[in-house]
Amino acid sequence: MVSMVSSGTSEKFVSARSLGIVACSRCTKAWPMDTAVCGRCGHKLQSRDPLSLQRVWAFWVMGALCYIPANVYPMLRTQTLFQVDESTIVSGAVELAHHGSFGIAAIILFASVVIPLAKFWAVAYLAVSVKTPTRVSNHRRQMLYEVVEYIGRWSMIDIFVVAILSALVQLKTLASINPGPAAIFFALSVIFTMLSAQAFDSRMIWDAQAENEGSKHDD
Repeated sequence: MVSMVSSGTSEKFVSARSLGIVACSRCTKAWPMDTAVCGRCGHKLQSRDPLSLQRVWAFWVMGALCYIPANVYPMLRTQTLFQVDESTIVSGAVELAHHGSFGIAAIILFASVVIPLAKFWAVAYLAVSVKTPTRVSNHRRQMLYEVVEYIGRWSMIDIFVVAILSALVQLKTLASINPGPAAIFFALSVIFTMLSAQAFDSRMIWDAQAENEGSKHDD
């Protein structure tokens, strides 16, 4: 893309696709449009993924369905000599805050509730925005996509906490901590949302602007 905003003139948008160029999605090397396979890494070249949005929504729905039981079922099962306590993600964070661990409770809530919900919203918004008009600029949507890709690795913090506690606290009949059924659903939800974000072809964000520029030139 060539920008001319700083000079006071209108912004000119030129896409690689309009120039007959396709970039490898694995190694990013550019090739002529009619090239089938990347000569550098052997990856199949494709200007646009025609099934991108179908996969995005399929993974998104599966992730949303798994996220519901992840918050309903217990995440942690604590067994002592006389009682068994089960806690969900939210109730566990509330209990930590009740015992004075406000920082840890805030981190768990942020990583296990705020981030997953924000990722659901962001991926859905990106998928819808490439098909419907939006006032948000392409640059901001591209930035949103990159943020979603970046924070995906931090979504498993709750699973890491459960795994560490389960490994450390095993005192036979005195006390033990084991993961609850919510741990499986939460892990699946994170995996599906990551797959949904990865299935999104971010090049579609720029297609609408490229088409508008092309129609202007035709006029």
